[in-house]
Amino acid sequence: MKRILIVEDDMALAQELQYLLISNQYDAQRVEEFTDVAGQILASQADMVLLDINLPEVDGQSVLRELRKTSDIPVIMVTSKNTEMDEVISMSFGADDFIAKPYNPSILLLHIEAVFKRLGKMDADKGLTYKNMTLDTARGVLTVGDNSVELTKNEAGILSYLLKHQNTIVTRDELISYLWDSEAFVDDNTLTVNMNRVRKKLADLGVEDIIRTKRGQGYILA
Repeated sequence: MKRILIVEDDMALAQELQYLLISNQYDAQRVEEFTDVAGQILASQADMVLLDINLPEVDGQSVLRELRKTSDIPVIMVTSKNTEMDEVISMSFGADDFIAKPYNPSILLLHIEAVFKRLGKMDADKGLTYKNMTLDTARGVLTVGDNSVELTKNEAGILSYLLKHQNTIVTRDELISYLWDSEAFVDDNTLTVNMNRVRKKLADLGVEDIIRTKRGQGYILA
């Protein structure tokens, strides 16, 4: 049974969410003290975190940023501020998905299922190689020569899909579908943010311009 940790300061809402998840065969736990939230998440051994942005002592995006220093646990950001900037910041900090309150419980469950499904697909794509680089999606590590860098789940997903479709133009719609399973779950800006981060990490490893943009078509590995 998958364990989901709820980080939500509205206790009534957190209890409703916990009941919803338990009713759908998840082991749902709640954070009740909001000091050292990142530490509590790491100690929980959860399979996923539902993380509210507006917490009483620290904002959720800061928690996410701290968490990503040591963990790639799947995180869905939840917010009552449905702004594009919040979504872009959350995804750039390494969130796996983003949903605004108030949300339809069925839609939230679909988001959760989609993230678990996507992670399951990526775990199967071990040891993908291209030229002198190797991507281990199970660990989220990209290696070029003797140097390595950690990738977020979204970054690993983008690169793994391109690696599996070498010599083929991959459209943006294909990438969105592969990463999030439904175009309704992400906008075009989110893909752009994650693609830019992949390119920067490749450049940091000395791999320049390996992902080529084909205007009006998509992307292809050079």
